[in-house]
Amino acid sequence: SGLGEGLTSQEELVEGVGEDVEELEHYCIISQVLGNEIKFTVREPLGLRVWQFVSAVLFSGIAIMALAFPDQLYDAVFDGAQVTSKTPIRLYGGALLSISLIMWNALYTAEKVIIRWTLLTEACYFGVQFLVVTATLAETGLMSLGILLLLVSRLLFVVISIYYYYQVGRRPKKA
Repeated sequence: SGLGEGLTSQEELVEGVGEDVEELEHYCIISQVLGNEIKFTVREPLGLRVWQFVSAVLFSGIAIMALAFPDQLYDAVFDGAQVTSKTPIRLYGGALLSISLIMWNALYTAEKVIIRWTLLTEACYFGVQFLVVTATLAETGLMSLGILLLLVSRLLFVVISIYYYYQVGRRPKKA
């Protein structure tokens, strides 16, 4: 028989506990924590964890490529343009590696705030990357299929991240 089973009032609960008031306090605290848990955890929209996994793999892969093979990464995006310095590409790889660690950690949490901040970080990153690549195109005049695919994919990633950000933040419907 558990604490509070079959009891109809708070007085009966206190009487059922007897002199062990400390046990009652612990029961009340646990009850409050469990009751408030729904406010901090998320009802996950379909595909959220898959999207988080894909994002973590994408960020990690590009980061490793930028750190280990900066020439090839630059060449894949800007079709044959010469790299003047590898340092900015490697700095980009280091920043991406940091973001990828955040993405991997977000896979293991159910806290709404952490998931939303991760999605917002991702959307901002992809949005800024879209703007930087567009500005680079305007400066250099280079246009290739690789660049077009990069721009379209970044816009798609912004839309997906914002969609999940919105979905995670929605209040659950009352039954």
